[in-house]
Amino acid sequence: MQNTETTLPLRLWTVEEYHRMAEAGIFGVDERVELLEGKIIWKIAKGTAHRSAVGRTDKLLKNQLGNRAWVSIQDPIKLNERSEPEPDIAVVKVDPLDYADHHPTPSEVYLIIEVANSSLTLDCETKATAYSQAGITDYWVLDVISRQLHVFREPTQEGYKSAVILPENATISPLAFPDLQILILEMLPPVR
Repeated sequence: MQNTETTLPLRLWTVEEYHRMAEAGIFGVDERVELLEGKIIWKIAKGTAHRSAVGRTDKLLKNQLGNRAWVSIQDPIKLNERSEPEPDIAVVKVDPLDYADHHPTPSEVYLIIEVANSSLTLDCETKATAYSQAGITDYWVLDVISRQLHVFREPTQEGYKSAVILPENATISPLAFPDLQILILEMLPPVR
């Protein structure tokens, strides 16, 4: 009996190859893509709620952190040789060269936040696994639809051991900055 199931082997890309493709103009100027686990992924279009949440969270973190960390918005983080996602927000160590010679790596990352409008499954499953395998200790997904925060901590190679969901009226502190008290409601777009 013939097996009708087919599994096609995929050609996975490295970060270096991904950069060369971008430099060669393979991606259009307006194409929004990122490299995750060797695969080039289309980034989902940002709606107004997404944009608002990113802007509010950026301002909140910058005001509370001051010069203790660098808050990066939708910039690359090099997780490993096959993953260079562009999280909505990354709180990273201050670099004297402002990361002019490299993208932040897991050892330089304090916190990653993805804002989910239509990307909740991607953010809570695929990206969570990639961030956990890279050793990102504090990963949050701000769900602007359900108005809650998914908090992932204790990374392992299989995924995060700790995953909790907090309501909009809860407060949270980043692991690296336990003195900060962030009200989740302040990260979310206002409700009319």
